Amino acid sequence: MNKQLLFVKRPVGEVDASTWTLETNPIPKIEDGQLLIKQHYISLDPAMRGWMNNSKSYIEPMAIGSVMRAGSVGEVIASKNPKFKVGEYLAGTGGVQQYTSTDGKGYYPVDPKMAPLPTYIGTLGMPGMTAYFGITEVGKIKEGDTVLVSGAAGAVGSVVGQVAKIKGCKVVGIAGGPEKCTYVVDELGFDACIDYKNENVASRFKEECPKGIDVYFDNVGGEILDIALSRLKMHARIVICGAISQYNNKTAIKGPSNYLALLVSRATMQGMVVFDYANRYKEGAMQLGQWMAQGKLKTREDIYEGIQNFPETFQRLFSGDKMGKLVLKVIED
Repeated sequence: MNKQLLFVKRPVGEVDASTWTLETNPIPKIEDGQLLIKQHYISLDPAMRGWMNNSKSYIEPMAIGSVMRAGSVGEVIASKNPKFKVGEYLAGTGGVQQYTSTDGKGYYPVDPKMAPLPTYIGTLGMPGMTAYFGITEVGKIKEGDTVLVSGAAGAVGSVVGQVAKIKGCKVVGIAGGPEKCTYVVDELGFDACIDYKNENVASRFKEECPKGIDVYFDNVGGEILDIALSRLKMHARIVICGAISQYNNKTAIKGPSNYLALLVSRATMQGMVVFDYANRYKEGAMQLGQWMAQGKLKTREDIYEGIQNFPETFQRLFSGDKMGKLVLKVIED
């Protein structure tokens, strides 16, 4: 049998358990051209909150009654598609369920001997690709830049900062709580980290970036984006990757009131969606994998178990009660 988490109610504001229902259905039978994947891990990402809204976005909103959309990694256990073999491991978007049938479109092979499976939905998956292309292609970092990263202890921000350090930048992170800030500096190698929960962010910006910032990689939006706008160097670049502080709003999203700083500094603010770089994922994964093998890039997954625990695990994205990439093991041993 196949345990599936179905999306049954569009949330308004914060998400609660009534958004989904857990069902047990027969494992799907495959037809010619299809394969069956036994899913081991699924990825939990802030973007999932936006997929629940019935509004225009970079991807179609989820339909009521559909399996909750999610990145996943698992093993091919049956195949009627000559491109995929039984025993092969694949990463793709299989949703929050234990088994999925697919024609293989959008899936790519991964090697559990080279890295643990959860890494392929973390640093070597969508979050890693977001970080790599976001900071190098959109942020256009160069040696000597001062880079500010919000959500610095998260799946994307942690990789952004490390890539910037590898490229010779000064990197300042923003994270919530002393434990996360210590992790960002002592383990990931950032030059400094501002604790937005316990410190005056504006004052610490001035202290850590006295001459301003060249690049701000934004994962949170809201007030912190506004403060960052006040500290721009000439021709600075702002990468808009996410705005997790705004995702559960019941009122209008708070936009930046300091946007005229873009004019004064001749700066740019550009949105970034990882799917735009899909044809270059292999390039990004090879570079990130090389840095990992060299010990220059560290990865960390925060793994929880049980598909029935998805709702409470999902809340950790917004409470901040996690470290690194949030992953849920859905297959039962």
